[in-house]
Amino acid sequence: MKSTIHPAYGPVVFRDRAANYAFLTRSTMTSDKTIEWEDGDTYPVVDVEISNMSHPFYTGTARVLDTAGRVERFERRYGRIGEK
Repeated sequence: MKSTIHPAYGPVVFRDRAANYAFLTRSTMTSDKTIEWEDGDTYPVVDVEISNMSHPFYTGTARVLDTAGRVERFERRYGRIGEK
């Protein structure tokens, strides 16, 4: 790989403020803000709006759509499949 064309890849802390959750990983993202991590080192921190700790799908708070009502409405408009 050419060293001059690729962004720096290093440790970064991603912080989900809605869930008060942070995790350390490697990324090409950078930030001017820093945070002292559990190991005593200082890392750049990137604030995110949503993560697996606050996303409705992963937390189990996702709403279930009423698909039966949609099917019935479609059948009222266009008839059942196979009927003439």
